[in-house]
Amino acid sequence: MKIKSFLAKPFAGLIHKQIRKSMDNALQDQQLIFNHLIKSALKTEFGKDHSFDQIKSYSDFIQNVPIRNYEAFRPYIDKIKQGKHNVLWKGQPLYFAKTSGTTSGVKYIPISKDSISNHINGARNALLCYMAETGNTSFADGKLIFLSGSPELERLGGIATGRLSGIVNHHVPRYLRSNQLPSYETNCIEDWETKLSKIVEETIHQNMTLISGIPPWMQMYFDRLIEKTGKKIGDLFPNFSVMVQGGVNYEPYKAKLIESIGRHVDTIELFPASEGFFAFQDKPGQSGMLLNTNSGIFFEFIPVNELGKENPLRLSLSDVKTGENYAMIVSTNAGLWAYDIGDTVKFISIDPYRLIVTGRTKHYISAFGEHVISEEVESSILEAAEYAGVKLVEFTVAPYVSSDKGKSYHEWFIEFENTPENMNSFALRIDDNLRRKNVYYDDLIGGNILDRLKISPIRKNGFVDYMKSIGKLGGQNKVPRLSNDRNIAEGLQPFLVL
Repeated sequence: MKIKSFLAKPFAGLIHKQIRKSMDNALQDQQLIFNHLIKSALKTEFGKDHSFDQIKSYSDFIQNVPIRNYEAFRPYIDKIKQGKHNVLWKGQPLYFAKTSGTTSGVKYIPISKDSISNHINGARNALLCYMAETGNTSFADGKLIFLSGSPELERLGGIATGRLSGIVNHHVPRYLRSNQLPSYETNCIEDWETKLSKIVEETIHQNMTLISGIPPWMQMYFDRLIEKTGKKIGDLFPNFSVMVQGGVNYEPYKAKLIESIGRHVDTIELFPASEGFFAFQDKPGQSGMLLNTNSGIFFEFIPVNELGKENPLRLSLSDVKTGENYAMIVSTNAGLWAYDIGDTVKFISIDPYRLIVTGRTKHYISAFGEHVISEEVESSILEAAEYAGVKLVEFTVAPYVSSDKGKSYHEWFIEFENTPENMNSFALRIDDNLRRKNVYYDDLIGGNILDRLKISPIRKNGFVDYMKSIGKLGGQNKVPRLSNDRNIAEGLQPFLVL
């Protein structure tokens, strides 16, 4: 056993013990965090605007602080960008995490001196929990790759600004620097395909033991390696034992990734975002991620059917139930207050609090009143694919609103690894699955209001080429599963199978 894996064992045991304690104290920790957040921001501009000095309880907080999205926060963010202090949190942010929104354009999410540890320690704790649970520490002695955005930062209003993954890259512990790939120079390359070629060049002959990234971009990395060597990833990297993924639901990519690897590797799922590191898979092989309840974030949850109401029902962690879809709302020690992160989650356990991500609040289809969500379309197509022996590369769904005598329907744009023997039968199976999962959709089909879904096959690498065409190839970008309009659908027209 080498020195890094040897030293990792006792540290993993210590952190694992602390996390187990946090599981038991989740509600108490949330109350302490809530009190600390309010007290710390009393003299900020936001705290004064919302009478923080009068907030003594969670119900007071609900009365004083409405749910906000980024657009509603923008006036405060603009003041910080102009150099003002004590706006949302004490002093000024340490960083701005620059991210693109679906409706807000570029967003600048503050990261404070107090909150940076949440982003750094979240992934670290996930790996240490894995070590403690499995005893596998040997990967710490090999090469570790994190497929991420550029670590180059610009300054905005005197504040270092860049992609979250690039910011976190600056905080990789010194003892892991010699293990980390790709090189800093390669990581700074903006063009994804050029960067990917350099990553392949730098890693192809290395002892890769851990690979981490967003699933579709890991798949592109694997495809390039297989194309270059003719070997499965598991053969090319015999000591590769841990794959870490986050950013999108892993399940639609799982079959192809595993096939590309060619053998079993352990996987760890993360729930990171620019607004905070929210959860991680603490039990290898077990579904669900442990909510990060003791890391400077106070969580609220809104039942999905309450979204859009003027005063939606807001629940603290103590009131959530398993099996229900919630929009996640956060208040953080970076100065976000009752902030709608745009993700929906479902708890699969409340002792401890483990959840799965079910979709995006803005990514749904309800053009005809059906309110279909990501979880429903993903499980519907995966069940059909498993039954038909079909492997998927990527897909997205949009409404088709008929302007003539024909009926409207959902149009599914799918890139297949192998095409179904009978496309119509495959479409009907997906449709039947979706009808079982969504009663509103079932009523629309059964009532002869909507036609059955239709599949529009996308050519090989079509989604990659589409993302390239809109300047969103690589990094943290991903294809939305659902749209309530035809913007993506129209953009995919040049990439259809003819």
